Amino acid sequence: MRSGNPQTVLYLWAGAAVCGTVALWALYKFLLSLRRDRLLEDTPLVKIRSAAQGYVKLFGRAAAAGDGALAAPLSSRPCVWWRYVVEERTRTAKGETRWESIDSGTSIDLFVLADADAQCLVGPVNAEITPSTHDVWYGAAVRPGGPPPRIGSLSGNFRYTESLLSMGAQVSVCGELRSHSEGGSTDAAASVLLKQWKQDQKTLLARFDQNHDGRIDANEWDAARQAAIKEAQTQNLITPIARMSVISQPANGEPFLIAPMDDAHLVRREKRRAALFLCLGLLCVVLCAWAIERAHALAAAATGSSNGFDPSLPMLALWGLAVGFGGMVPRLLRRFASK
Repeated sequence: MRSGNPQTVLYLWAGAAVCGTVALWALYKFLLSLRRDRLLEDTPLVKIRSAAQGYVKLFGRAAAAGDGALAAPLSSRPCVWWRYVVEERTRTAKGETRWESIDSGTSIDLFVLADADAQCLVGPVNAEITPSTHDVWYGAAVRPGGPPPRIGSLSGNFRYTESLLSMGAQVSVCGELRSHSEGGSTDAAASVLLKQWKQDQKTLLARFDQNHDGRIDANEWDAARQAAIKEAQTQNLITPIARMSVISQPANGEPFLIAPMDDAHLVRREKRRAALFLCLGLLCVVLCAWAIERAHALAAAATGSSNGFDPSLPMLALWGLAVGFGGMVPRLLRRFASK
C-alpha cells in the first residue's frame, strides 16, 4: 500500500480515535481504582466484637450459617457460596464454533464470618467475590456427573464453570455492618402469661376476682392484662438481649468485597489494578499520538501540503497527557513501597 493512500490514513484516524477512547476509559477506571484503593487502605481492620456500625473491614473464617454447608450445584462440593455457568458448544450459520450459556446461578444464602472473639453474618448479594476455588471442565451432558476431574479434557459439547467460597476459608470482607437486638416482645410475652393463667382458673380468680362473684369481668380482666404486661416487661429486663450483626452491600456506594486473602494482600491487589489501568492509559495515549502524527504525515505527502494545519498543537496536547499519565507512576510506586 503506497504512502498517502486514503484508506491507510482513514485506518490511522480510526485507530487514533479508538486509542483515545480507551485512554479516556482507562483514566476514568484508574481514578476510580485509586479512590477505591485509598478507601480500603484508610479503613482500619477491626475485630468483629468491637466493630461499629457502618463501613468496616473484617477478617475471619467462613462457616455455614444454617444446619450445614451449602452443596455446589454442579460438583456437590461443600461451600458457603457458589456461582456456576453451564455453556453449550454451538455452530453459527458460517460454521464458526461458539459457546452459548444455557444455565447459570449464584447463591444468596447468608454465611458466618468468625474471628477469635465473635462472629457475624455476611449477606453476599451484589458483593464482588473472589472465589477460593475456580474450576472449568467439559462433559457430554447438561449436568456433570460429579466434581471436576484431576486431569482435564477439552472434549465434550458442554462446558462447566464453577466458583466456590470454601468452608473454613480465611476471608476479608469490606461492607456495611448493621446490627439489631433480638429482645422478647412484651405483648407476645404478656399473651403467653395470660394463656398460662387462664389454665389455672382457681389461682386466676384468687388473684383478680375483686368482687368475689366467681368470675372475671371486663375490669378485672383488664387488671390481669396490665399485670401480665408489667411482669413481661420485668422478665425482658432481666433476660440477656441477643445482638445480631450482618455485613452486606453498603448504602452509599462503597465497594462491597469478599476475598480469600488478608488485609495486606487485598490492598496490594487494588494497587496492582490501579497500576494496570494507568499503564494501559499511558500506552493508548502514546499510540493515539503516533497514529495522529503518522496520519498527518501521509496526508501531507499525498497532497503536497499541510492545508494550513499545524499538527504540533494536538501532538503537544497528547504528549502532555502522556507525561501527566507518566507522572503518576512514581506516586503509585511510592504507594506500593509503603505497604
